[in-house]
Amino acid sequence: METAIIQEKIYQIRGEKIMLDFDLAGLYDVETKVLNQAVKRNITRFPEDFMFQLTPTEYKNLKSQIVTSSWGGSRKLPFAFTEHGVTMLAGILRSEKAIHINIMVVRAFIALRQVALQYKELAEKLAALENTNNQQFNEIYQALNFLIDKKQKEEDFHQRQRIGFIK
Repeated sequence: METAIIQEKIYQIRGEKIMLDFDLAGLYDVETKVLNQAVKRNITRFPEDFMFQLTPTEYKNLKSQIVTSSWGGSRKLPFAFTEHGVTMLAGILRSEKAIHINIMVVRAFIALRQVALQYKELAEKLAALENTNNQQFNEIYQALNFLIDKKQKEEDFHQRQRIGFIK
């Protein structure tokens, strides 16, 4: 399975990058109900900064962001697992596939973090470049305005009403 497929299942809610219980269940090849039962049996491993349940508004907003929804009709609001919560899942789902998928999920979170850092650096460089160019363009505009004003003054001087002796 590719990291890009996993990254598509990582969403941002409450300022956290999260994965939803049914997406994780699909990756681990278990039913969502089975995943949630395993979590509930080990709930002390999942404090609120590792896992939380979405509110109806968050769930509705999340569904509206994804154009092609394959979620079907869920009766319960999904649980959201942060990166630490996903890592903790490896301890309660003990299959080889769960361990393998968990490693890939952690790598996907790391890749997203690296992209975010690169984006921040790029944004900072772009802002610095924009400030430099804005200053240079301001100087160019001032020079052009000076030349336009000078030309206008020369034209005004030549078109003025002449006084004195006319031949």
